[in-house]
Amino acid sequence: MADLSEVYKVTVGDRWRLVVGAGWSRRWVATWRSAGSEVVCPVSDLAAGQLAGREPVRRFAWQTRQRHRPGLQYLVSTGRHHGFESLAEQRFLLALDFVGGLVDVLAQPFELRYCTTGGVRRHVPDFLAVARVGVWLVDVRPGGRIRDDDRMAFAAAGEAALACGWRYLVVPGWRPGVMAALDAVSAQRRPLDDRFGLQAQLLDAVATGGVPFGDLVAATSLPVVARAHALHLIWHRRLGIDLSRPLTDATLVRRAAATVDS
Repeated sequence: MADLSEVYKVTVGDRWRLVVGAGWSRRWVATWRSAGSEVVCPVSDLAAGQLAGREPVRRFAWQTRQRHRPGLQYLVSTGRHHGFESLAEQRFLLALDFVGGLVDVLAQPFELRYCTTGGVRRHVPDFLAVARVGVWLVDVRPGGRIRDDDRMAFAAAGEAALACGWRYLVVPGWRPGVMAALDAVSAQRRPLDDRFGLQAQLLDAVATGGVPFGDLVAATSLPVVARAHALHLIWHRRLGIDLSRPLTDATLVRRAAATVDS
């Protein structure tokens, strides 16, 4: 994910107003929901509970004239729809699905109440993502909309994640070309019936090196159908392309160095 997104780093200046003296992780409090009920615990105990059965700590709202656009995004990694509160969050879920290794993800996983020199503040992180390589707490905020209060909240979320043994990531945007490429290959991310053996033909065609996308599908027995299967293999990381450039017939396609199961 860090390779696909722009880089945001929490600085010492973002942390200076946080009160993180001895025993801070028991004074900071997290509230999460399970089976319709609220559960309150100190941050030091937050990682002890299971993600299964938890619900978003706040409900998604749909109404006329609202400035953000909530909705549901289907992830092949989990086989379920997951909520998002903005188009920026929807794009993050798409990228998260592509990265692979995802076990589960929960939107608005908890409300964090943290102590600052100016009093107690509240922050609801955007996502908690459980992967086979660890747990990520994530905030999604377009870079141009990050304010000073947001920076302090991100610093607090980062401290809470560290106390839980999680990693923390702020996604302010995406590297050029990434979202256009992911949108193109995501069209064929669901399971495909390969009754003509086209996927094996595609993988064999790149066994000795990179091949332009147009030449790759033309080398198969059914080029028109092979296009869908080539996109499917790219999404599932069995074929690789340069995500920083638009996907065209001239795009060089290689066999992926390693397969990441979604």
